[in-house]
Amino acid sequence: MHDTEVFQQILGLRSPWTVADVKLDLEAGQLDIHVEHADGEKFCCPECDRQLACYDHVSERRWRHLDTMQYRTILHAKPPRVKCPEHGVKQVNLPWAEKNSRFTVFFKRFTIDVLLATQTVQGAAGILRTSWDETWHIVKKAVARGKARKTDTVVQRIGIDEKAFRKGQNYITLIYDLDRSTVEAISDGNDTEAGNACFSQLSQSQRDGVEAIAMDMSAAYVKAAKASIPLAETKIVHDRFHVMKLATEAVDKVRRGEHRKLDAEGDKRLSRTRYLWLSSQENLSEHQRERFDAVYTQQLETGKAWAYKEMLRDLWHHDDSASATVYFRDWYKRVIHTKLTPLKKVAKTIAERLANVVSYCTHRITNAVAEGMNSKIMSIKRRVGGYRNRGNFKTAVYFNCGGLNLYPH
Repeated sequence: MHDTEVFQQILGLRSPWTVADVKLDLEAGQLDIHVEHADGEKFCCPECDRQLACYDHVSERRWRHLDTMQYRTILHAKPPRVKCPEHGVKQVNLPWAEKNSRFTVFFKRFTIDVLLATQTVQGAAGILRTSWDETWHIVKKAVARGKARKTDTVVQRIGIDEKAFRKGQNYITLIYDLDRSTVEAISDGNDTEAGNACFSQLSQSQRDGVEAIAMDMSAAYVKAAKASIPLAETKIVHDRFHVMKLATEAVDKVRRGEHRKLDAEGDKRLSRTRYLWLSSQENLSEHQRERFDAVYTQQLETGKAWAYKEMLRDLWHHDDSASATVYFRDWYKRVIHTKLTPLKKVAKTIAERLANVVSYCTHRITNAVAEGMNSKIMSIKRRVGGYRNRGNFKTAVYFNCGGLNLYPH
């Protein structure tokens, strides 16, 4: 079998395309494959698929293909053009590459695989022996391709959250599909306008199909949801982990205040105990649990605040919103009559949003998916040392977390 026949089969070329010549440059480390078509063949107009005779050819073009062994492989061909009575002179579609691309479909597919595995453009470029710009162009085209293919699939349970783009007040807002663990929309900022911009990226049928929305207690996101999602007030679920974080922070404020008073009197009972109060009991070592028990039994204000915080956890164990509401009101009465000011503030905050806190008992959703996705996004940022360009950052998020069909056909 001749080398041209071997590469004809390897490339999967079919009539009218054939491999005409193969040249290996050992010094340059490059294999050049020249492809041509038989005379008298007809081609389809790229606009209407009408079969037409070849009108002429454009000048020779080159496409980077998958390496052959250790040799960079380049395809060469003169793309034919047809003269369509309806659409005029058009270059025909080629079976090995997309329109205006300098890479074959196989090379692009492999590049996407490498990018998803490395999660860095620089790392992928080093493996592929491409430039950063060439590799990033493939990323952008893949995201554009995936978004164009996306259908109006109903997203029943979503989450909305903010993510820091850079240090300081540089945020983006993201909407997640909690069932598919994908990023569905991204907008700049973390205010109501950003929330509205995110929701507007969902189609009307998608917005109508939303059954539950997980979020923190941001008034901006609540307002945006109510403006975009029908009956949003019955669908919003304030994330239980966010609520518990507020309660845990309140315990720490109580501890700091009490520690200052005790320390001024020479009492070191709360010294170096912060981790004990902020950590879950199951995460403490045996020695740490013994130390915690010793301090907790001292009847300190910090211990009381911690106990109320632990009681609050049971709010989410109820089977329905009604019983959870009764439980909270009892808890609220107990806390509000204490001197634990930081915890009382949290209790009032929850009371103001109670309907959307106990709605968890109906919808059973949290923003845990968003937090997990945020960790993945942070990992992507760390690998490249951060993104200076907000647009590039959003493109990288869609590429790695969008659940898009990125591959060319």
